Amino acid sequence: MAAKPRPRVFLDSNVIFSGLNSPAGPPGKILQLFTDSELTVVVSQYVVDEVVRNVNEKLPWAIPELRAILDSTESEMIESMLPAEVAHWRPYLRLGDATILAAAMAARPDYFVTGDRHFLDNPTLARESGLRIVSPAQFVELVDAP
Repeated sequence: MAAKPRPRVFLDSNVIFSGLNSPAGPPGKILQLFTDSELTVVVSQYVVDEVVRNVNEKLPWAIPELRAILDSTESEMIESMLPAEVAHWRPYLRLGDATILAAAMAARPDYFVTGDRHFLDNPTLARESGLRIVSPAQFVELVDAP
């Protein structure tokens, strides 16, 4: 029997932050899958910067864990987005979210995992971006399915 292929997922900053803050929930399970090399994570430099800023500000006790995750696992990094790519999404999203969506599109992941309602509750974004936008709970359910 062939092994399940490792899904390639673009993680929004809120998933990483929530996983550090609450390891028992779906975001924590996603981080565990990542550290266990059961999925490939793709992030952008913008996402990493946002996570580092929020962890420093709100979860300073989690800095060593974040550093360990970033240092000990291999993730793919999407660098910066062209202004035109970001501008395309500005009618729908604030600048930071438009930047994240443009990076997710550039990554071409199997899933874009986010807890942000701006992405999850707007079917136009999924349709126009071509991304499979799912919540952490939805993603965990998908990977746990036989």
